Amino acid sequence: MTGKSPFEALSVETLSTRLGTNEALCAKIGKDTGAWRVREVGDGNLNLVFIVEGANGAAVVKQALPYVRLVGDSWPLPLKRSFFEYHALTRQEARAPGSVPAIYHFDEGQALIIMEFLSPHIILRRALIEGRQLPNIARDIGLFMARTLFRGSDLSMVTKDRKADLALFADNAELCDITENLVFSDPYFDARMNRHTSPQLDGLVAELRADRDLKVEAQRLKHIFAANAETLLHGDLHSGSIMVTDSQTRMIDPEFAFYGPMAFDVGMLLANFWMSFFSQRGHEQQGTRDAMRAYLLDVTLETWSVFRAEFSRLWRTERTGMLYQQSLFEDQGDRLGAEQALDHVLHQIWTDLLGFAGIEVHRRILGLAHNADFETIADEDLRASCEAKALKFGRHIAVNRRHIHSIDEVNQLAALIEQENGI
Repeated sequence: MTGKSPFEALSVETLSTRLGTNEALCAKIGKDTGAWRVREVGDGNLNLVFIVEGANGAAVVKQALPYVRLVGDSWPLPLKRSFFEYHALTRQEARAPGSVPAIYHFDEGQALIIMEFLSPHIILRRALIEGRQLPNIARDIGLFMARTLFRGSDLSMVTKDRKADLALFADNAELCDITENLVFSDPYFDARMNRHTSPQLDGLVAELRADRDLKVEAQRLKHIFAANAETLLHGDLHSGSIMVTDSQTRMIDPEFAFYGPMAFDVGMLLANFWMSFFSQRGHEQQGTRDAMRAYLLDVTLETWSVFRAEFSRLWRTERTGMLYQQSLFEDQGDRLGAEQALDHVLHQIWTDLLGFAGIEVHRRILGLAHNADFETIADEDLRASCEAKALKFGRHIAVNRRHIHSIDEVNQLAALIEQENGI
């Protein structure tokens, strides 16, 4: 198959025929297509994903579709998103080695990527729903975010290279449009594709949509998202785009990659840990989840602590870009000035990540794309109770983000809200 052939969606039945001569795939799993075993595993919102196993091994084939899979062909979407995913993965591997799947082949015309099959990894969200306490995720994710966000910015990159990269990823406009609408605007009015647990949450949803302070804050955050092109983001970093074992953590699916505010990835990721925290009561069929809730709050604390520490280390050792130049500080013997500037940068990331986290909580409960953390709670009253607490938490941290000074304060708020009764 070549990139010049007309696009055609793969299927379980056609994959071995169409990719049977692909050198990269054959080198990984074996040339005998008769021995190939193909299964579709894509359960995401956008793409086809296949696991292909052969005599010598296995690989993943991911192909974009010309529409949003969750909705259907009534919502067209360009195939070029696979181009941005491929380029994002190559940059993430360069900036945080070993944190993403290895890439074996990219076919732009067919919008497909052949990549490493991660096994026995499972999706992080599934692990958290099952109550698994993974020992390395906070460290691994904190390091990934610090390294990719710092090294993809004007703090580190050669200015010309960074601007060329910005221009390349600026064309990922359609996926940015999805974020700009589904995350920042749709949850706060009666958008056509919204849904929530009804009628249990109807009253609370009406309150949130009438909350002027919340809506203004959501739009201020949307403004930051759209206007502040600080660094190359993953763009969709949540517990469903991370695969884990007890010893390994791998980030996947960066097709929403673009240049935006550093705080966005960090806020979206931490929001998913906080949502998992609030969902745990709905997964207590086999016993209490008190230890799991404590673990999740510890994970948020450690993730942020690791991020701060690694970002600070990179600031002191790899700040070679055009921002906060060493010639203005260290080269003049003014290390304190460089540390003062670092404090300002980290404080801005902290303040903004709280806002992004609060908005992410709202959109995952009120918008189109929901989290399995809540959706797998079969008892609708119990689900609504968990969701209501998360919505209240999200509102508080988004609106009051400038007055919250530590992650301990955020976690204490989460613990207090979790102890409340009823919607």
